[in-house]
Amino acid sequence: MTPTRRAQYETALKSSLQAGYDILKGGGSSLDAVEAAVRVMEDCPLFNAGKGAVFSRDGKNLLEACIIDGQTGASGAATLVGHLYQPSSIYKFTSLVHHDLSIAQLTTVKNPITLARAVMERTPHTILGADDAEQLARDEGLEIVDPEYFWTGNGNVIEHRWKQHIDEPWSPTTRAVPCETGPGTMGTVGACAVDQAGRCAAATSTGGRNNKWTGRIGDTPLPNLGSVSTPHLSISGTGNGEIFIRHAVAHDIMARVKYTGVDLDTAAKAVVGETKEGVEAWGGVVGVDVDGNVTMPFNTEGMYRGFIKEDGVAKVAIFIDDEWW
Repeated sequence: MTPTRRAQYETALKSSLQAGYDILKGGGSSLDAVEAAVRVMEDCPLFNAGKGAVFSRDGKNLLEACIIDGQTGASGAATLVGHLYQPSSIYKFTSLVHHDLSIAQLTTVKNPITLARAVMERTPHTILGADDAEQLARDEGLEIVDPEYFWTGNGNVIEHRWKQHIDEPWSPTTRAVPCETGPGTMGTVGACAVDQAGRCAAATSTGGRNNKWTGRIGDTPLPNLGSVSTPHLSISGTGNGEIFIRHAVAHDIMARVKYTGVDLDTAAKAVVGETKEGVEAWGGVVGVDVDGNVTMPFNTEGMYRGFIKEDGVAKVAIFIDDEWW
């Protein structure tokens, strides 16, 4: 990774952390904070979510998101939020019980995390798809964009995403690694927070796996699997979604804390380690408990990550041996 690109990731991560912190410092809710933090990353082409999403095998950006209110147990999710890519243009510039809510087959919603929250707060349903989901976004005044938004802008990043689509066939053994080249582009953005009232929340958003089947649904929109939030803790995961689903990774971490009495960091490190050793799955989680203790274990060479506490100083890191900076 070049120094320039690394600096771009550092700036983006700190901007996300700052967006959440500003809300918490002002007495806002953890739910508002995690939504704001994830929106920043959805709007940044560097991350595999929103504008920077990878492509499916049919050349589509298919987005997924989930938001969970740990205090009430309510959750909402969006899946298969799809944007058809027009490849000719590329060559012009060569953060328990939940009320689980989902959306399927969308086309023009800019920020899936905000739509997921709308499902949680505005509908009685578990899954919405296609026209009804699009209509919900419009009814709620959410920002709607032309699909061109998802394949124009930062030319170097968008071109790289399309090159990954062409050059890197999907494989079940590929890993999520922070780098600019190499196979296995996965990745998920997420935020976890605890506010001044001691309320926890989690939000997660992703473009899924490079060259995934277009109808594939990952762990991100499935509460308790890719993310979880309770009155005591929040977790957001990234990595091999199929394994996160089969092994209920987020729920496993939460359950170990709840039923065995270990702390969040111990539980998270154990599950992430076992996921690698037991089934050779790659990924990591970020999490925070109600007392503000942070955990960020991963079993790859790196994971884009950061935290910000009461002092307002954002700390970020990328690779496994990085110091916080």
